[in-house]
Amino acid sequence: MSAADLPDSIAANIVEWTQTNAEYTDGSAEASWRRDDITWGVFGIAEEALGSPLGDLADLDVVELGCGTAYFSARLAKHGARPVGVDPTPAQLATARRMQALTGIVFPLVEAPAERVPLPDRSFDLAISEYGASLWADPALWIPEAARLLRPGGRLVFLTNSFLVYLCYPDVGLAGETLQRPQFGPSRVAWPDGPGIEYHLAHGHWLRLLRASGFDVEDLIEIQAPPDARTPEYYESVTVDWARRWPAEEIWVARRRT
Repeated sequence: MSAADLPDSIAANIVEWTQTNAEYTDGSAEASWRRDDITWGVFGIAEEALGSPLGDLADLDVVELGCGTAYFSARLAKHGARPVGVDPTPAQLATARRMQALTGIVFPLVEAPAERVPLPDRSFDLAISEYGASLWADPALWIPEAARLLRPGGRLVFLTNSFLVYLCYPDVGLAGETLQRPQFGPSRVAWPDGPGIEYHLAHGHWLRLLRASGFDVEDLIEIQAPPDARTPEYYESVTVDWARRWPAEEIWVARRRT
């Protein structure tokens, strides 16, 4: 695949995340890297509270697709994994390298989009994404790429917005209690208040794509905000009350067929 074959969303999202890095992720990186526990999503729900979708991480080779500042990979390393972080945005990776120097937690960082990763076939036991490739990369390209990178029997675990919350988003503002857009519409979305391009797939679309790419789906975790949830500091898209009644986020767990 040549550079001309890659989607223009990659360049758009580099602009988006360079801006976000300057506004938030660089400043919040140290606190995120200092945490030891693995948490998911905007409400920081503990891995164990969600049934431990990652499982035992000891001695696993892990690739994080769309790692951003790589705080998630840093936490995986603290739990015995050997992570590699992949991200297309230089500013995000610069923050990750700064944090590696500060904390001494060092692992490879690769500047590349999840749609085309310059790493060998069958190199990893686990591929993950927490609001990285799972939301910002073209699924028709990054899901097969994840399959290529995984060894037979390897797992793919990713978190993204629930499809329901996407259907309830207005063009600007927080999700409401009525549908704002059709389900049978484009999966690629450019919001009017930013340069980035997201991808939102219905569950049936995800299932067909994962199966066609060589995966068997093992779980779909639709996340409820916990009773003590607080409004996110930066990534506010729903109220806590909304996320207590309906899933705003979901985790997919799939295994590469042998």
